[in-house]
Amino acid sequence: MESLASPARTFDILVIGSGAAGLTAALALAEQHKVAVLAKGTLTGGSTAWAQGGIAAVLDQGDTFEEHERDTMIAGAGLNRRETVDFVIERAPHAINRLMDLGVPFNMEGNELHLTREGGHSHRRIVHVNDATGWAVQQALLRAAEANPNITLLPGRSCIDFITGKHEMRYSASGRVWGAYALNEVSGHVEAFTARATVLATGGAGRVYQFSTAPRGATGDGISMAWRAGARVSNMEMMQFHPTCLYNLEVKNFLITEAVRGEGGRLINPRTGKRFMTFYDPERLELAPRDVVARAIDSEIKRFGLDCVHLDISHQPPEFVREHFPTIYEKLLTLGIDMTKEPIPVVPAQHYTCGGVLIDLDGRTDLPGLYAAGECTESGLHGANRLASNSLLECFVFGDAAAAHILANWDSFDVPPSVRPWDESRVTEPDEEVVIKQNWTEIRRFMWNYVGIVRTTKRLERAMHRIQLLNTEIEEYYRHFRVSTDLIELRNLLQSAELIVRSALKRHESRGLHYTLDYPQTDEVPLDTVLVP
Repeated sequence: MESLASPARTFDILVIGSGAAGLTAALALAEQHKVAVLAKGTLTGGSTAWAQGGIAAVLDQGDTFEEHERDTMIAGAGLNRRETVDFVIERAPHAINRLMDLGVPFNMEGNELHLTREGGHSHRRIVHVNDATGWAVQQALLRAAEANPNITLLPGRSCIDFITGKHEMRYSASGRVWGAYALNEVSGHVEAFTARATVLATGGAGRVYQFSTAPRGATGDGISMAWRAGARVSNMEMMQFHPTCLYNLEVKNFLITEAVRGEGGRLINPRTGKRFMTFYDPERLELAPRDVVARAIDSEIKRFGLDCVHLDISHQPPEFVREHFPTIYEKLLTLGIDMTKEPIPVVPAQHYTCGGVLIDLDGRTDLPGLYAAGECTESGLHGANRLASNSLLECFVFGDAAAAHILANWDSFDVPPSVRPWDESRVTEPDEEVVIKQNWTEIRRFMWNYVGIVRTTKRLERAMHRIQLLNTEIEEYYRHFRVSTDLIELRNLLQSAELIVRSALKRHESRGLHYTLDYPQTDEVPLDTVLVP
C-alpha cells in the first residue's frame, strides 16, 4: 500500500489542546505570531467546559494572598512548591480581570463580584458564573480565538506523538520538539504539523478510571506523548477523587459541585439517616478537603455495603437552592430528583490529575521547544491534593507564562527543519475493534479496584502485572494496524495507568490523595515522585 502522507504544515507556534490553558497561550502568542490550535474531536470537548465551581482569587477585603497560599499548601499536604504557589496566586486577580475583558459574565453582587466558598478555603474567594463557570470561560476564549486572524483552529486532530530530532530528514538525537503528528479524524490520514515552539495543553488522564467526572477524551494523551519523547513526569499517583458525583446508572460523570457543600449541603448515610462527617472531621465537616471527604464516603459505602450516600441541601429555602445551582437543579429535575425537597445520591469519582509533565515557572518541560500548561502538568501548585477552584487559575497563569517566555526568547527558536512524513505503508485496516473496547474496559476496571481511593502494595502489584500483559498486546496491535482515535487513546490510557501505578509503588507513605494501608504514616520530609524515562 502506498503512503498518502502529505508534507508538513508549518506554523510559528503549535498549541495542542483548545481548553483554558491552550487558548490562553494561543491568544497571547497570536498578538505577534501565527498559531495553530489542534483539538481532538470538537473545540469544546475538554475539561474546561465541564468546570462547574469557579476560579479562586483573592478579591475579598478581609482576604490575603498569604491566606490563599496557606490554604493551598495545607490541601497539598506540603508537597507544593512554594515559589509556584506564590507565583500563581499573586497573578489570580489579573487573570480574572482579563476574563472580564473577554466578556465572561461573572455573577455580581451590586458592583462587586459575587464570591462563593468551597472546601479547604478559609474565605469566600471563588468567582463564578452560576454553577457553569467553565462553559462561560470556554465560550469567551473560543470567541476571541475565532475572531483572531493569526489563530488557525483545527478540530478533529488526534495527536499521536511529538515530532522530535529523530524525525528530521537529517537524523538528530537532540530531543528537540518540532511539533506533532496528528490523525485527521475525517480523512483518516496522519498529518505532520511543525513549529518553532509547541505548547502542550491536553488535560488530564481521568478516563483511566471506571468512574470519572472527566470528559471522554481525558486519556492522558499529552502526558504519554511527553513521556515517550523523553520528558520527566512527576507525582502521577496523586489522583484526585471528587467526593460527589451523581450516582445514576443512565447519566455518567455528572458532577455535583463542591459549592453545594459550601452553601450548607450535608452528607447523610441513607441506611442510618445520620450525618457522617461528624465522625471523620468534626471541625470542618463537609468543608474538609476533598481527599478527606472522598475517603469518608468510600469508608461509609464499604462499611455499610451501600451503592451511594446522600447529599442533602433541602433544609435551605427552595429559591436559594434554585438561584445558586440552576444547572444542577434543572438536570436533576429531568431525572426525577427535586434537590429542594430531597437528597441527591452521590459517589466519589476520579476528578483531577494532580501530577503530570514536570514544568518550571515559564511552563518549560525538559524537552527543548516544548512548553506545557494546565492539567497535563505538574507545576508544583497542587502538591498532593488540589485545592478547589485552583485548576482553571493554573491554566490561565501558565498559559500566559509559556506565551510570555516564547515571545521574550523568540529569536532563539530556529525554523523547523524538514521532517519525515508519517509512514503508513506497512499497516492494514484493524481486524477486530472489539480488542480495543475490551482492553479499554479492563484498564478502567482494574485501575478503579486496585489503584483507587484506598490502596495496598498487593493491589498495586496486581495492577502492574495486568499492565505488563496488556502492553505487549496493545503495542503489537498498534504496530500492525492503521491508527484510529480509539487506538491512540487506548495506547495513552495504558501508558498513563503505568505511570500512575509506578509512581504509587514508589511512594512509601500516605500523603494527600495517595492513601495506602501498607504505609499509613506521613514522612517528615515531603518528596516528589519523579519518574525519568
